[in-house]
Amino acid sequence: MTNVLGNDLPGDSPLHTPVLLEESVSALVWHPDGIYIDGTFGRGGHSRAILERLGAAGRLIGIDRDPEAVAVGEDLAARDARFSIHHGPFSSIGDVAHRTGVAGRVCGILLDLGVSSPQLDSAERGFSFSAEGPLDMRMNPGCGMSAADWLARAEESEIAAVLRDLGEERFAKRIARVLVAERAVAPIVSTHRLAELVARAVPTREPGKHPATRTFQALRIRVNDELEEVRDCLGQVCGLLADAGRLVVISFHSLEDRIVKRFIRDESRGPQLPKGLPVQASEVRGRLRAIGKQVRPSEAELAVNPRARSAVMRVAERLP
Repeated sequence: MTNVLGNDLPGDSPLHTPVLLEESVSALVWHPDGIYIDGTFGRGGHSRAILERLGAAGRLIGIDRDPEAVAVGEDLAARDARFSIHHGPFSSIGDVAHRTGVAGRVCGILLDLGVSSPQLDSAERGFSFSAEGPLDMRMNPGCGMSAADWLARAEESEIAAVLRDLGEERFAKRIARVLVAERAVAPIVSTHRLAELVARAVPTREPGKHPATRTFQALRIRVNDELEEVRDCLGQVCGLLADAGRLVVISFHSLEDRIVKRFIRDESRGPQLPKGLPVQASEVRGRLRAIGKQVRPSEAELAVNPRARSAVMRVAERLP
């Protein structure tokens, strides 16, 4: 979800394009008059590409928990009656599908995980250390605890565990120790102060990567409960998809992709029961089948959009 395209909708930039746009939309849309869900609307780049492929009877439902994204979606909905936008996390996909009467009839679900470019580039959202801003990091600024609030309250051991498990940071304990010591001197409420403290705590640097990169990733995932969001959403999709409906997921780091990969694998295998049980094969068959192998951005896309370098796309199809 790192980059999103805009033609003339609010908040868009013509310099930003959705990651794996052609690949994802081609994999997703197989029935032009079908019903589709974009669970991570962002600024609507993927959604508008989907709408271009839909016929007059087609329908697209967008979901996003960022109020700024919802405002863009409302503008698009006012222009195109085939589209509607719903405010909430993508884990609310089941509720949205049932409220709109499309559960079990959805031809495709797109999930473009992670943080969008407008969020990263907005200093006041606090997602990036590249600009000074409040240490917020919430996808929905009106809901939940900010990164600054969480850092002010969390135990040192909890901070270290989050940095280690969600940021894969090998200096997690060292960083946590410094943060707890420094917050006793003054609250850690800005992106630059956090980045400076992490840089001070990390003894060696990865080439080409700021020492605070993994810390910012870990805090963002923790504040927004992103991995549980992925698990919760995936657990609902099989009940929403029609026969032959497609699930397309674009992930941006290994923790997300691992969850998606295992979900598709497990749903393709079906229930793993002990041998010898008196059950028919139809009772233990999987609900999904993987379509092709993982897809990564081309060299041409990376040349235009370096932020796409970690993207991985996986596709699965609902079995009858």
